[in-house]
Amino acid sequence: MKGLYWIVFGDMHGQTGNVTRIPGIREAEGIIISGDLTNHGGPNEVMAVVEAVRRVNSRVLAQIGNMDKPAADKALFDAGLNLHRSGLELAPGLGIMGVGYSTPTPFNTPSEAKEDVIAEWLRETHKLINDCERLVLVSHTPPHGTATDVIGTGAHVGSTSVRQFIERVQPELCITGHIHESRAEDVIGRTRILNPGALAEGGYVRLIWDGGDVSATLESM
Repeated sequence: MKGLYWIVFGDMHGQTGNVTRIPGIREAEGIIISGDLTNHGGPNEVMAVVEAVRRVNSRVLAQIGNMDKPAADKALFDAGLNLHRSGLELAPGLGIMGVGYSTPTPFNTPSEAKEDVIAEWLRETHKLINDCERLVLVSHTPPHGTATDVIGTGAHVGSTSVRQFIERVQPELCITGHIHESRAEDVIGRTRILNPGALAEGGYVRLIWDGGDVSATLESM
């Protein structure tokens, strides 16, 4: 396999068994977890999931999703692993930024934020990394109105703020999750959107960097 690669997944909900089944995970440059490590878990539960992943590959970045308690966000920050509201270089010229939580749901899950808050987080975080030649956005909530945000009724439940950010900034990739049944790919302008679905169902993304271009593949075990 040419170039550097990272493994990206989310929606683990406390289930880590499939981590060891991902081909090449031990040799990857790192692991990126897009959110929902637990079901209503706090710092201890979230860090237990992270440590299970780190036993397979020690280089982990993670952010909470709507199903993780807000206090877990600080635990990830204190451990130096938090991707939420963070922007950094994965490799020279390749930037990554993350926004966790989700927009409001009918289920009153632990970590939800209104659209204007998500929009501000995206603006602030982009400023940390906007000088990179190539940009990857990891957003727990998918952009609204795509193949990646459709629930069983056929309704689109993604974030309008995430969509507007993508339309304006046009990152190369947006890797998302949250809507398990919407494992899919789509595009907004030149941005590819990938939702691998839940890890327990075998879905993940392989993020590849060849030194000049970034690409990703939707994978399944």
